[in-house]
Amino acid sequence: MGDALVGDLGLTSARWQVLGAIALSPVPLPVAHIARNMGLTRQSVQRVVDDMRMGGLIRLEPNPHHRRAMLVAMTEDGLSAYASASLRQERWANDLAAGLRTQEIADTVTMLRTLRQRLGEAAD
Repeated sequence: MGDALVGDLGLTSARWQVLGAIALSPVPLPVAHIARNMGLTRQSVQRVVDDMRMGGLIRLEPNPHHRRAMLVAMTEDGLSAYASASLRQERWANDLAAGLRTQEIADTVTMLRTLRQRLGEAAD
């Protein structure tokens, strides 16, 4: 679903997620830190960063703390694509939840938490 939502913006779900990690950080980070924050391998994030750099969505900046680990920052095109993707996602989520009552959502959250807990107990 994510790829279809943002494909025409030059994004994939993976690119969108990495842009999100960059956007949520108060300072530019090296690839290894972005990967760690996302719970992914450095290599997988590096591949996405390389693709986005070639596409003009991000740029690499010198890192004053490490000569080889460049800092990843969004370009204007990256900022624009991320903002557009976020707006689309918000509209999609609002449309998806339209007409649902607050109590229905709360009950569903409770059920999902219970199932997750039971699954965790079953794995032990």
